Amino acid sequence: MSQPQGFGRIAEREQGLKRRLSSGQMSMIAIGGAIGTGLFLGSKFAIGFAGPSVLLSYAIGGLITLLLMGCLAEMTVAHSTSGSFGAYAEHYIGPLAGFLVRYAYWSCVVLAVGTEVTAVAEYMKFWFPSVPGWQWVCVFSAALIFINAMSVKAFGTVEYWFSTIKVSAIVAFIVLGAYVVWGSPEHGVAQYTAHGGFFPNGVWGMWIAVVISIFSYLSVEMIAVAAGEAEDPERAVKQAFRATIVRLVVFYLLTLALILAIVPWDQAGKGGSPFVKVMQAVDIPYAAGVINFIVLVAALSAMNSQLYITTRMMFSLSRAGHAPAALGRLTRGGTPLNALLLSTSGIAIATVLNVLYPETSFTLMMAISMFGALFTWMMIFVTHYFFRRRWAREGGARLSFRMPGFPALTLLGALAMLAILLTTYFTPVFKMTLVFGVPFLLALSALYYLLFRKRGEQAALRAELERS
Repeated sequence: MSQPQGFGRIAEREQGLKRRLSSGQMSMIAIGGAIGTGLFLGSKFAIGFAGPSVLLSYAIGGLITLLLMGCLAEMTVAHSTSGSFGAYAEHYIGPLAGFLVRYAYWSCVVLAVGTEVTAVAEYMKFWFPSVPGWQWVCVFSAALIFINAMSVKAFGTVEYWFSTIKVSAIVAFIVLGAYVVWGSPEHGVAQYTAHGGFFPNGVWGMWIAVVISIFSYLSVEMIAVAAGEAEDPERAVKQAFRATIVRLVVFYLLTLALILAIVPWDQAGKGGSPFVKVMQAVDIPYAAGVINFIVLVAALSAMNSQLYITTRMMFSLSRAGHAPAALGRLTRGGTPLNALLLSTSGIAIATVLNVLYPETSFTLMMAISMFGALFTWMMIFVTHYFFRRRWAREGGARLSFRMPGFPALTLLGALAMLAILLTTYFTPVFKMTLVFGVPFLLALSALYYLLFRKRGEQAALRAELERS
């Protein structure tokens, strides 16, 4: 494929990873990344803010997600590399943009790993209340680190089965919920307006829930990173994009619609998981245990994916000269083991902070994590705008996958993400996102100019000399 000059240099320096992920694994990784604790547990917070209008919230969030997937799919089909959106930002906007995107995303996901493993320890207390949580942290962390250290094929296989369990659970829940709603006169769409109307907390409450919905959809972007190790990246990305469109709409909107038709929103938005409440409402035995197992799998799946994606981001930073060279080295199996070990630091940080500062540590870690994720999504839209304009200007070949509605839909996605970022400042529970995130971004920028700008230029020069 004819393409604008220069990106081949980035792709070349990131060579060495093994292309062993099948199209089936890629599809399950994409949808599995979007089905996690955000749906099983986080949905209750969205329902608490929006009431039944949470259906609109998740529809808006789903639309933004689909626009993002379209932009990513187009760029990934053109350039499949593990640096992904960080590498695209570097090439099409500038080295600083690539540096900020990769480090902001890496730091946010590293801390997310820590919060997930902390949650895993809490879930295990359901069955083993007397076992100290740190033991579960060690056991599950060691197992997932070992899987990621083996090979990308091992990661893909484990993630495929984690995702299969989650998807199967959602399908079973939808079938059960549909049976209950259509078989019982006390349940149904009348619940949507029976407790304060469809907008019980106004339009603002509905918009706040959009912010939460984006957190639920986070991780779909990892498909672009995984494409760098796919057997047939062009086919895999197209297939994953189409599958994600259908499944996101069906799984999220249909699931929430059934929950709200069975359990009044003012009950579903409080206490434990709305899924448990639905099962209790229809008198399903062992409901709490079943949901606890599924949420445990969701958290382990999230950890597995997060370890993978942070490892590849740090590998990409190292190969760009923006991190120590040792982090870009590969094992014989094609795994960046040093980058993986560094990316486990979030587990240690989360464990220590939760012991020392149990009341404030989680809030701080989530603030950093949320900012990095939202900033990255916004930058993906911005990068796509620069990508498409430069591709046309430099005479690239016709793209085999194109994001429709350019530039309007790309700009709409970027503005929506900017609005969501600004909204966090005016919402007490999310206020720390910008309060911490903006200084964090400024510190990263200063770090780039003080330490890494010349290193990146020297790494590029060395690569150029080696090729000549």
